Amino acid sequence: MALGRMPCSLILCANIKRLDWSRKETGMTADTDVAKMKEAMPNDRPEGTVENRSAAGPFRFDRVELAGSLGDLGTLLPIVIGMILINQLSPTPVFLAFGLFYLLTGFYYRLPVPVQPLKAVGAIAIAYPSQITEPVIGAAGIIFGFILLFLSLTGMLDRIARLFTQPVVRGIQLALGLIFLQKGIELVVTQKLFLSGVTGNYSQYHLNLILGFLVFFMVLALLDNRKVPAALAALAVGIIAGLALGGLQGRPLAIGPTGMHPLWPSLGDFWTAFFMLILPQIPLTIGNACVGTADTCSTLFRDSPLLSRTTAGRFALSMGAVNLPAGFFGAIPMCHGTGGLAAHYRFGARTGGAPIMIGAIFVILALVLGELGLTILALIPNSVLGVLLIFAGLELCPLVRSLQTNEEFFIALLIAGIALAVPNMAWAFGIGILADLLIRKLGMKI
Repeated sequence: MALGRMPCSLILCANIKRLDWSRKETGMTADTDVAKMKEAMPNDRPEGTVENRSAAGPFRFDRVELAGSLGDLGTLLPIVIGMILINQLSPTPVFLAFGLFYLLTGFYYRLPVPVQPLKAVGAIAIAYPSQITEPVIGAAGIIFGFILLFLSLTGMLDRIARLFTQPVVRGIQLALGLIFLQKGIELVVTQKLFLSGVTGNYSQYHLNLILGFLVFFMVLALLDNRKVPAALAALAVGIIAGLALGGLQGRPLAIGPTGMHPLWPSLGDFWTAFFMLILPQIPLTIGNACVGTADTCSTLFRDSPLLSRTTAGRFALSMGAVNLPAGFFGAIPMCHGTGGLAAHYRFGARTGGAPIMIGAIFVILALVLGELGLTILALIPNSVLGVLLIFAGLELCPLVRSLQTNEEFFIALLIAGIALAVPNMAWAFGIGILADLLIRKLGMKI
C-alpha cells in the first residue's frame, strides 16, 4: 500500500492530547485517554506506516527514503546558495560540513533528523554582506558551538527547556509552518527564475509562476505514490526546467573541490558575530532546533525506541560538537529543526537512511563536483523550492490541533502572530513564554 495513504498530520495531531516529551521535559500531567486514542486509530497498519517501516530496522535505503531525504532542500538551498554567492564562501567546506553532519546525525539518531543552516544567521549575513564576512561567519560557528556544548554538558539546556511547555512549542511549530508557507508562496510568485541571479529565458512570461502551479499539483498527485516519490519528481522536473530555461548562463562548470583553508577570526570578528548573529539566533535554536525537534520526534515517531536519544540536550550536544570545529574552516553554522524534520517526513523519510543518503550526496558535491555541484543546485527554479517549502509548512501547521484549552490556543496563536509580524522570532518566543507563565501561575481563563 502506498506510503502517503497514512494521513500523517491529521491522525497524529487529532488524537495526541499530550506528548511524551511534555511529560518528561516539563512535568506536565498527561490527560490523554489512551484507550480512546487507540480506538480512534485505524486497526489496519498498511505497509507504509511509521510503525511497520521502523520495525524493519533503523536504516532503509529505498526510493521513498531518498525522496524524503531531499524534502528539506526548499529550506536549505535558498540560504546556502545565497550565502555562498553573496558572502563569497567556498562551496566545498560548506557542502562538506553539511554532508558530514548529516552522516553523523543519521548514524546516531537513526531517524530522519534534519541538518539546516541557522536561519537568523543566514538572513542577517545575506542582508549585510559587507559586515558579515567569511571570518565573521566562521566566528559565529565557533561561538555557537561553544555555547551549545556548555549548555548541554552542564545540564542547563534541559532546565531551560522546561520553559517551553506544549503550547509554546506548538506556537513555534505553527509560526514556522506559516513562515514556510509565506516564503514558499513568495518563491513561487516571484518573477525571478533562479536564486543565482541568472535571468534565464522567457522570464518576462512569468514562467516561474506557471512552473510553480504545475509542480504543486504534480507533488499533490504523487504524495501517495511510492514508485514515483513526489520530492524526486519535483527536483527532476526542476533541474530539467532549469536547463531548458537557461539556468547555466555564465555559471562555472569546473569539477573538483574548491579552496578550503583554516580560518583564524580576529577579536573584532568574534565581537561582530556575537552581537549581530548569535544573540538573535540562540533563542530560536533552543526553541526550535532543540526543544521543537525533540517534540516533533515524539509526535511523529511516538512508538520508536530511539526517542531516548532525541532529547533537547542531545540535539544541543550534536550541534555544538559539529559547529565548533566546522567554524574554523568557513562552514555555515548548522542546526537541527522541527521544520526540516516535518519536510523529511512529509516526503517519505522514516529512518536514519534518509540523512545518510543526503549526507553522502553533499559529500560528493563537495569533494567531486565543487563549483559544478553548486551550479547544478542553482539550476532548480525558485518555484520548485517554494513548493517544497509549502508542503513542509502544511506538515507543521496541523500539529496545533493537539492543544485543548482556549489558554493553550491563545499562547500558540500569540507566538505565531508575533513571529509573522517581527523579523526576530526570539521576541515571539520570549513574549509567549512570559504570557504562558503568567496564565498558568495566576490560573487565568480566556
